Amino acid sequence: MYIKQLNVFIENRHGKLEEVYSILAKKDINVISTTIADVSEYGLIRMVVSDPALAKEALMAEDYSASLTDVLAVKLPNEIGSLQRMIQVLTFGGVTISYLYTMATGESSASMVVKVSEPDRALEALEENGFQVFSAEEAYAITE
Repeated sequence: MYIKQLNVFIENRHGKLEEVYSILAKKDINVISTTIADVSEYGLIRMVVSDPALAKEALMAEDYSASLTDVLAVKLPNEIGSLQRMIQVLTFGGVTISYLYTMATGESSASMVVKVSEPDRALEALEENGFQVFSAEEAYAITE
């Protein structure tokens, strides 16, 4: 139950960020979750979108470097310690977390996008410990 994350490299120049999101909007692609990291001259946008393949194609057609990566989208109960428990399950399961960021779902619970070293092991550990993981269809259909 992995989802595809869209990765886009951009120059740290005025207007480039708006241009990326404009390209996606013109293709009727919903941005469900996004995070941006930067290193001096370049930035990396990671996002979950409603149609990852079309988004990648549209951005590459405009000369952006774009790729897709498998990630997990984990549903967390809206309670103290739920994020820590998820991290603990993965850590004790021998899984390394590369990064994580929040994903809005329109529900009263929180959700996290997680990139891990061993996706199959992570999925098994999470499900064995009662965590729900979004299917691709569920994640890409989020509109709120």
